Amino acid sequence: MQTQTATTILNAVQRLRMMIAIMATCLPLLAGTAHAQQTSEQRGSVTNLPLPRFVSMKSATGNVRRGPSLNHRIDWVFKRKGLPLEITAEYGHWRRVQFLDGSGGWVHYALLSGTRTVIVEHDMIQVLARPQADADVLASFELGVVAQLERCTLEWCEISAGGYMGWVPKSAIWGVFDDEIRE
Repeated sequence: MQTQTATTILNAVQRLRMMIAIMATCLPLLAGTAHAQQTSEQRGSVTNLPLPRFVSMKSATGNVRRGPSLNHRIDWVFKRKGLPLEITAEYGHWRRVQFLDGSGGWVHYALLSGTRTVIVEHDMIQVLARPQADADVLASFELGVVAQLERCTLEWCEISAGGYMGWVPKSAIWGVFDDEIRE
């Protein structure tokens, strides 16, 4: 009788472990799907535009505040026209933005432009004539160059700066989503 009870308990424990293993495998997949759906459907409460989304600095300087009003403290000042920023939230005339290094805060919407720009994340990135690794090199852009964003495939983006236009790997720039395609 004790052997049969021990066997039953052992079988129950094994079934429980198997169920936990299955759940541990399935839950991240379900959570990832829910996150993807939430991200693709999330819209700004003010503009009804997608969140997050990329914009750029319209002016040469812009105060970044701790909260969405003039009464909030200025944490720092962005000092570069065309700087790409990611909008993550909206509140009235204010947009919560984030820069490539994770810094950010609240900026008045009048300081932002819908013009898409990117910032080069790799020093001396080669700008190519076509979106192919073996294409002719047209120029090289230094780390930190802000460029206009033109078109993108899944792996490449066409950008322009300093009178040069060409293709760079999407992984070499910040200001465009990994799955974003622009025609």
